Amino acid sequence: MSLDGYIATKEDSLEFLSLVEKEGEDYGYHEFVQSVDAVMVGRKTYEKVISMGYDYPHSDKDVYILTRTAKPSVGNFKFFTDDLVQLVIDLKNKPGKNIYCDGGAEIANELMKNDLVDEYIISVIPILLGDGIKLFKNDRPEQRLELLKSKQYEKGLIQLHYQRADQ
Repeated sequence: MSLDGYIATKEDSLEFLSLVEKEGEDYGYHEFVQSVDAVMVGRKTYEKVISMGYDYPHSDKDVYILTRTAKPSVGNFKFFTDDLVQLVIDLKNKPGKNIYCDGGAEIANELMKNDLVDEYIISVIPILLGDGIKLFKNDRPEQRLELLKSKQYEKGLIQLHYQRADQ
């Protein structure tokens, strides 16, 4: 997110992320993704990635594309129209690795409202956008967090890793 809390501009642009691109630097993403076996992503975020000319990553994981429009599953990509809260409860009760919410803000905030987020890994990009799509929306419960780790990178990105304080 930007330093002022936005994950995209109001025009839905992600170009500001290129400010911290550095060849050979993935900011721990590869290692993180190895700790995950289920990915949740909102339809709009999924379509944004596809519209940028990329194949959606995580083809080796169970991917739940959260949507209001039913579509048939394609391999391990499931277009999920049922209850998000129940999906997370079911996934947490199954043996396996972590669950990754890959966006967008609506999904992340619904998870926060329902007290379903155990850890936050937030990468802060050194830019003030002033307006756009906020990562943290209003009307969510207070949640105390404990800082596990912070790391500063050469291009100015700061990565913060928190867990719930009650764990």
